[in-house]
Amino acid sequence: MARQITSQTINPEDVIGWGVDADSRNDPTYPMRDRTVETGSDWNRPKSQRTDIEVLQSMEYNRRPAVFGTSVAPSGLSGMIRRAAFGYSESDWRHWLMLLGADRVNMVEGIVDDLTHGHLPNVPGEMGVRAEMRHNRNGLVKKAAIGAGIAVVAVALLGRNRSPSRRHLR
Repeated sequence: MARQITSQTINPEDVIGWGVDADSRNDPTYPMRDRTVETGSDWNRPKSQRTDIEVLQSMEYNRRPAVFGTSVAPSGLSGMIRRAAFGYSESDWRHWLMLLGADRVNMVEGIVDDLTHGHLPNVPGEMGVRAEMRHNRNGLVKKAAIGAGIAVVAVALLGRNRSPSRRHLR
């Protein structure tokens, strides 16, 4: 059975809140959206912050803001991944996935750097295992089980690949 669609007229006066932004005198954002009125945007740009290290910049912007964060210059493999990520637009998923990957690589680089300087990092403490145990025990057990499962599969796959070569050597 075909349904017949009819157009019905809605009386705006019957609908609560209908057209609340129709009157520009009642719209608090109207002065900002009205481009015909001078809004005071003729201010002088502040002096730009000096850079002593490499700062990566999105391709969407032609210049940096006057003040920006400069915690650590990109270096190593993670820095190479970050530089490559900034070759893509911020609207491209590759940009963000590469930055996430660079963060993970940088974490491993930090652990290796700690070990080369004779410092044994407290990985469980830095990951918040004690707080997780106290406040989210089920989540911690789940993460540990998933990690153990991945480790078992990895060991099984590595062991399977080595066993044919051992048989060949006998």
